[in-house]
Amino acid sequence: MKHNSWNSVLLRDVATFASGKTPSRSRQADYFDAGTVPWVKTMDLTNAGVLRTDERVTERAISETRLAVLPVGTVLVAMYGGFKQIGRTGILRVPAATNQAITAILPNPERLNSDYLLYFLNYNIGYWRTVASSSRKDPNITKADVKALLLALPSLHEQTVIARVLNGADELIATLERMIAKKRAIKQGMMQQLLTGKTRLPSFTAPWREVLLGEHVSYVKTVALSRAQLDGESPVRYLHYGDIHTRSRVTLDAAHEAMPRASSTLLRNAGRLQVGDLVFADASEDPDGVGKSVEVTSVPDAGVVPGLHTIAARFDEAVLADGFKAYLQFIPSFRDALLRLAAGTKVLATTRSFISSITLTLPDIDEQRAIASVIAAADREIAILRVRLAKAREIKQGMMQELLTGRTRLPFTEGTA
Repeated sequence: MKHNSWNSVLLRDVATFASGKTPSRSRQADYFDAGTVPWVKTMDLTNAGVLRTDERVTERAISETRLAVLPVGTVLVAMYGGFKQIGRTGILRVPAATNQAITAILPNPERLNSDYLLYFLNYNIGYWRTVASSSRKDPNITKADVKALLLALPSLHEQTVIARVLNGADELIATLERMIAKKRAIKQGMMQQLLTGKTRLPSFTAPWREVLLGEHVSYVKTVALSRAQLDGESPVRYLHYGDIHTRSRVTLDAAHEAMPRASSTLLRNAGRLQVGDLVFADASEDPDGVGKSVEVTSVPDAGVVPGLHTIAARFDEAVLADGFKAYLQFIPSFRDALLRLAAGTKVLATTRSFISSITLTLPDIDEQRAIASVIAAADREIAILRVRLAKAREIKQGMMQELLTGRTRLPFTEGTA
């Protein structure tokens, strides 16, 4: 519900509109190669500022096709591509042209603040589902739909204040995202050094030794159940390969994490995981997923079983230390060996025999523990930043809910915003 001092206006009453086009691809050299003018497509829209684009067009394309170059502050809305695409937005921070899948909105500067409009559109993105239509498979919206959008509009000064506050929230989010990216890059470089022995931690000088994994591993029996067979009432946790692929953490706190459950009647022949077990997803459609695994750090009293498309490896503790096993997947020689063995298949497979056949050069147990401790500390720093980022996004969403509806009014002096 909007504040009663705000006006309800149609977007067409406070803005003008423009459309783009795609210059002929048959004239790639003339219209695209060595282009200097940013050309926005739907995938360039990130619900935020547009500073760069995947493609650029030439001045010749602008002239010969009468492609409009839109000014800074133009707000863009994607019209095509189904529910995952329609309503995606951007605001030009540099002059740019667009293709025909985008409606460009040029707010009347005396009535509508561009940044306020961007936030209003982002907050109300679900609205497009109610107006989308298509005779094709993917729903879309039209320029007429965008023009007919009903806006809750405070004064221009209040719009500016609201936009400024939300911009501050976005700056915090962007800062946290950059910090996470930097920490992850540092961690990646550190792992490349420590897990290969190129860099040694202080006080460790003993030579590393070659270990054939198959001489130091046994495998826990898995059970293949579909998602439909899982039972939310059972106390027994079930580790599905898809849940290994989608998680960011390399450890599994099975006693406390939310996990699928499986009926005991379906698990009679399944093994039970123990602390220290390393569970691999045995199939991946892309190279990045090969070797993806989690190390079990806790188990519930009722137990946890390795499920569909998993390989549960139990390594000799005298060869692989708890904590270090989680980072086995990041040792280049280990992943390279799995990729080489899986070559030539549509789905890249990891098998027990592949794992057992690999010989690695490893440090002693004490150095493994020290390496794992350093990497785990970096993981914890990243996890803390991710929590802060999630909280910042949550706060911003709450701010949008309050400020864009007039439920909460910001203090400002009319005419000084």
